[in-house]
Amino acid sequence: MKKIIPFYIFAFFTCSVFAQSNDIWVSFPNKDTTLVGFKDKNGIVKIEPKFSGFITAQKFENIIAVSEEENGKWKSYYLTKQGKVVGRDSLFTFDNSPDCENEGYIRFRDSKTDKMGIYNGEGKIVIPAAYDVVSKVHNGLISVLKGAKKKRDPLGEHFFWTGGKELLIDLNNKVLVNNFKSDNNLNFYSLEKSKEPSKDKTRDNFLGVDGQYYSFINYEKEFTNWLRNTLLTDLSKANLEKHSFEKITYWKEPDGWLNVPKSKFIEQNYLYLKLKLEELKNPKTDYFIATDGLNQFIFESPEYDIYFNNCHESKDWIYPVKNIVINPKNKADFKQDHLHFLRTEKGYKLISVAGAKDNLK
Repeated sequence: MKKIIPFYIFAFFTCSVFAQSNDIWVSFPNKDTTLVGFKDKNGIVKIEPKFSGFITAQKFENIIAVSEEENGKWKSYYLTKQGKVVGRDSLFTFDNSPDCENEGYIRFRDSKTDKMGIYNGEGKIVIPAAYDVVSKVHNGLISVLKGAKKKRDPLGEHFFWTGGKELLIDLNNKVLVNNFKSDNNLNFYSLEKSKEPSKDKTRDNFLGVDGQYYSFINYEKEFTNWLRNTLLTDLSKANLEKHSFEKITYWKEPDGWLNVPKSKFIEQNYLYLKLKLEELKNPKTDYFIATDGLNQFIFESPEYDIYFNNCHESKDWIYPVKNIVINPKNKADFKQDHLHFLRTEKGYKLISVAGAKDNLK
């Protein structure tokens, strides 16, 4: 895979960026595990356990979302390392979990206007609450939705946004691209800026308001290109091992998820892997590629820590998992084959497999 040299947006724009602290605190529970506090790398307690289980941050780098009981009532807010409290009752939550900082920034939602904005690590508002939807900060860039309408789904359980305009902005709240379309497949850390559109077929181009083009690697295009031109052209054991994670996790009945060194897995399951990957060369094969993040409940050991953020959420915006799902030839058989490839700093790596029953050893 072509090596990606990240182009940081900070080089182009003057941004007030809060420097992240190297003194990262870690969470710890009280005796009955009902409350959580924080201590530094030397084990010195910085905050006695007082926060509820609602807190998701396992590491305290600059700013976190917390919740605690006071006089019989629960209150939630953002807390900085310096003890500053901001955003009372204005936490941004998704799937019942509060936001987690990224690059020293965290999102909030104004409870009165229902609009979103961003705090920096010092608890200062850098992006005002003027947008319907705001993405995490990625390489100093933010994708926002403005002018949309909130509607309830037919079942009445969830809300969704319709209409509006998607923009790409920087940390100065400056619009870089109008009519921006981010389908969660863009690598913001691969930004290139040029007078002409990039001819790289793995990139998506966007015309900026300054007349120049902003291009980003599209993960879907990148993976498809890698699969076709790097992996499927050589299905030898050596090439499969080269493009596999050090350990491969696989599902086997009735044991569940197992984890073994890649050399052992490939040696024992080479015929199965080769057969399934050969099928992808056949245009009649019924398969699709889904995108996800690394499963935090399966990949729990320290070697996977780099792929998760301070709240142990998958960093799928830079380390997505591409799941090749192969449907059975016999339509009466509902068992699918799954080959998961994690994007790492050294390219895509086969990291887990879920095959048809009794196929894997």
